[in-house]
Amino acid sequence: MLKFLKSLIGSSPEKQVSLTFETLPVFLDEREKSARETLAADVQEQMLTIRNAEATLQLTVNNLKGADQDPETHPKIKSIAKNSLPLFIKAMNSSLAKELPEDPEEFYAAAVESVKGALNAVRGQGRYLMVAFPDEMKATKTGIDAVGREINVMTKSLGRYKETTARIGAVRAAYAALGDATNDIGHSYGKEERHRARVAEFTGRLDAIATETTHLQADPALASLDAERERCAGLTRERDDLLRHYASLTMTASHVFRKAEKIATRKHLSKEVHILKDVMEILSDHEVASAETVARVLDLACPVVQKMVDDGDILLKNKEERTVFSDTGKFSGVLCGMCTRYRGLEKNCRESEEGLLSHPIITRLRALEREKEQLEGMLVREEQGLAELLIWRQNLTNAVPGLQEDLVKKLEYMIGETVQFQMNEPGRG
Repeated sequence: MLKFLKSLIGSSPEKQVSLTFETLPVFLDEREKSARETLAADVQEQMLTIRNAEATLQLTVNNLKGADQDPETHPKIKSIAKNSLPLFIKAMNSSLAKELPEDPEEFYAAAVESVKGALNAVRGQGRYLMVAFPDEMKATKTGIDAVGREINVMTKSLGRYKETTARIGAVRAAYAALGDATNDIGHSYGKEERHRARVAEFTGRLDAIATETTHLQADPALASLDAERERCAGLTRERDDLLRHYASLTMTASHVFRKAEKIATRKHLSKEVHILKDVMEILSDHEVASAETVARVLDLACPVVQKMVDDGDILLKNKEERTVFSDTGKFSGVLCGMCTRYRGLEKNCRESEEGLLSHPIITRLRALEREKEQLEGMLVREEQGLAELLIWRQNLTNAVPGLQEDLVKKLEYMIGETVQFQMNEPGRG
């Protein structure tokens, strides 16, 4: 029958605490306040007892100044006790005279330190006083033991308090982690808007550059530059062809000059060695020398080579070498003419290129191209930053339920009851 009635009534509902994200800090503050009040109430009696016990203990110690030693004490022990007594009293007073704070935790630490000091004094100088002042030292030890017992009682109360505050601290840490996550999510929307605004700005400017570029490329004035471009290209080809021909001739001549230089070195002809090195340096330079310079070094070097050829020291092995040194005057004239022609072509090419590059439309197109390259790089970085932000926010959003669950678990562990917890969804900040 009883079982039937219980089934009708049902079991009593489980007690549940309702909390919100906004009210939790105040709730935790109240829990901490309550824990401190509970601790203060739990240790109030022990704190009073310890104060009284230390005061009594200090009085006992100070009374030793006028106490008489046990008459049966050995004279040597009496002498030792007489010397140790002032040191003992000083050490005890040093430990017992320290003020005990009102805060329970600070009080506990100070009381422990005081008892340690008193014990050290008893075990130190006090051990010489046990025989001389048996009753007083017994009372001293009894007083220290009394303080120690009260400290042990306080230790249990403080342990419970610290366990409670540790649980509160764990909840605060979980609350902070959840709050940081939701705040970061909220702030990320502002960052997203700034990223998107810059992406739109760069994209819009790139579209404008593309439109302007198209219009400039269709400008009739630009078509008039085609002839100049073709002339410039023709000058460039002619200059490059001339340079290749010049390089071919100077390489052939330099090969023979190098053989002549080795022969002159072997024969210790220092003057001829200097002449031949000079001509090879001029002809092998990447910059084409002036016609005057080329004529001067060839006028000096060619006779040296010609004499070695005539003497049979140098054999001209191929058609190119024989062509060059069969008539060195003609070769010098051809090479000097090429130098003059090259310098003229180089000047014309440079002037033509500068004219093209300085044209207003070309100048504007180049400026637009540079701006386009810069904007494209900036756009890539902004789009990458936006993509990374969105991924980061999604990961953080996914982590919020776990952080909330962890907070609720720590709350329930702290309270010892089921918690119904509510918080707003992370919004735009």
